[in-house]
Amino acid sequence: MSKSQLLREEGNRHFQKGEYSRADALYSQALNLDPTNPTLYTNRAMARLRLSQWDLVISDCESCLGLSPDNLKAHYYLSQAHLALRAYSDALEHAYKAHKLCVAANDKSLGNITAQVLKCKKEKWDYEEKRRRRETADLEEEVLMLLRKEKKEAVVLSGEEAEELTREWEEKLRRVREVFEKAREKEERRREVPDWAVDDITFGFMVDPVITKTGKSYERAAILEHLRRSQTDPLTREPLQASELRPNLDLKQACSDFLEENGWAADW
Repeated sequence: MSKSQLLREEGNRHFQKGEYSRADALYSQALNLDPTNPTLYTNRAMARLRLSQWDLVISDCESCLGLSPDNLKAHYYLSQAHLALRAYSDALEHAYKAHKLCVAANDKSLGNITAQVLKCKKEKWDYEEKRRRRETADLEEEVLMLLRKEKKEAVVLSGEEAEELTREWEEKLRRVREVFEKAREKEERRREVPDWAVDDITFGFMVDPVITKTGKSYERAAILEHLRRSQTDPLTREPLQASELRPNLDLKQACSDFLEENGWAADW
């Protein structure tokens, strides 16, 4: 082995022991000797993920992708680092790229990467939902404040009709509050995931559904894992090969559309 390979192997041993700082240092030494090795960048990025050094993870992964643009691990680690920094769009973009590369390579990490796609979607939706609720609450307060101001001015000018006018304005304020309250109730109704979006193997929400020759759809990662254990259709028990699976593009789009409006479903 070369000196850089020996350093990498030693770094791997320290990583397995949970000694991430020592592993980081050894990968760095190996990179000094072999700076064009993409694997060393992803090794160090993995150690830095464990150390929560998000910016350094991003730097290592970008260096790796400069050498190897289709490096699955680099995209996967980038997604995790961006998500930790709340860069939700970047996190989702790299999760999708990792997923695409994983499918093409038929890699066993597909389940983990599918989970990362769902996690990115869920956290992105949560962030946007909290922002939307804050904006709605601010709007409600602003509308009520303007109405109270108009009420005060109108009552002052009304003279003898002040009592009647006050009742009219109070009714108007009540109706406005009722409109906002009904909108909140609609948002908070019991949420349900449609049956067509649920994978019958893992019972999770589908991201990348594929269809069998019998017309049944499953999450790609779930059915591939099943076929590694048993090359039979989960429903009919007839022989089934991975090569016989086909992407269900219509269902994939429907799931994506549903998740876009109902991000909570990613954690269902």
